[in-house]
Amino acid sequence: MPSFDINSKVDLQTLDNAINIARKEILGRFDFKNSKSVIDLDKKNVALSITTEDEMRLNSIIDVIRSRMIKQKLDPRSLDLEKEHYTSGMVIKKDIKVREGIDKDNSRKIMKIIKDSKLKVTAQLMDDIIRVSAKKIDDLQMVIALLRQSEIEIPLQFTNMK
Repeated sequence: MPSFDINSKVDLQTLDNAINIARKEILGRFDFKNSKSVIDLDKKNVALSITTEDEMRLNSIIDVIRSRMIKQKLDPRSLDLEKEHYTSGMVIKKDIKVREGIDKDNSRKIMKIIKDSKLKVTAQLMDDIIRVSAKKIDDLQMVIALLRQSEIEIPLQFTNMK
């Protein structure tokens, strides 16, 4: 019986490369001259920490990181930007978590989309992976096309096609 897995992962080495290139680009920009802006990637907790002087520079740094992620073929939707920045003395700090795995809310949405499609497939939730199986590979390809068109806040990868 053919099947595939739906998961949401970020390649840490590629993300590290994107952050390093963004860091070099920011250091070379004129509007960041004499700036005390710092970007740190915590690989253990998979989170970014940005420290800068004002909100305009913070938004510029986030835009540069997003553009570098796109150029490195990483989906910028994996950055969780919902947490607000906070001030610490004369600087602004923002912690950005990198989403990995499919949480319960998004797994419910994905399962509902698959069930509402009326295709003859079965979907099973296994920790942070959803396994979809069917008798025909064409049904699986239709599920993949359907999920690519849907509006889900996290990037999805379709792996382990058997």
